[in-house]
Amino acid sequence: MTPQARWEVKGSVELGPDGQGPLEDRRIRLLERIGATGSISQAAKAMGMSYRAAWNAVDALRNLAGEALLVTQSGGSAGGGTRLTPAGERLVRTHRLVHEHQRRFLIGLQAQLEQADTYQLIRRLAVKTSARNQFFGTVTGIRVGSVNAEVTITLNEHDRLVAMITMESLSELQLAPGSEVWALVKAPSVLLTTPDPHIKLSARNRLCGTVSRITRGSVNADVVIDLPGGTAVSAIITNDSLDSLGLREGDPACAVFKAGSVILGVNA
Repeated sequence: MTPQARWEVKGSVELGPDGQGPLEDRRIRLLERIGATGSISQAAKAMGMSYRAAWNAVDALRNLAGEALLVTQSGGSAGGGTRLTPAGERLVRTHRLVHEHQRRFLIGLQAQLEQADTYQLIRRLAVKTSARNQFFGTVTGIRVGSVNAEVTITLNEHDRLVAMITMESLSELQLAPGSEVWALVKAPSVLLTTPDPHIKLSARNRLCGTVSRITRGSVNADVVIDLPGGTAVSAIITNDSLDSLGLREGDPACAVFKAGSVILGVNA
């Protein structure tokens, strides 16, 4: 199997006075370099900024802080130079402290998520697709033919799906028992029936549950069925078909679709 890319917890933190914009990291780093070099021109050069842009950044910080952050001296026995005021030093220290706490928090959160089911849930929710029905499950069976392969995916202890894919797709996805996969089914490919055990259908997939929502349009209706395993399946059918079935919210119903209508995918 192709190894799954490691997911990382990422975040940002902003520091600034109430009701005003945040103190940009780049400006704080400039202030820190000024304190280290004692020179605005040297700090600006190290940051890839012009001398004027550096002064504009310092002025913007001073306006946000509400007090002077630099003291500039010229000549004298100690020579000229620029140093941070106590307020400037506090600002730099505070900025370092905030980002150090953020760094430690993200490291701790990363460790917790990697050991919890929440991590897998976040990975699942990040997938985007146009298919209304998106299921996540585990491959529990593969029947290989000369051209196609029949793949059984278990969603939970109650529900499972069967997909028919080409042998080429089976090889490309590197599927095997135990593989985690996405199963996508477009809502117009789903048919609805009443849960009559005597109805015989050629479609391999038949998921039965309770109608939880019906949204009528001018021609079609979107019907959502809640399944006993906690997932849901959506079907787009005509209003005439809905009326013919006599379905109402709370009624039992089954979603039926062919194995060839199931598209499989894996995380890269």
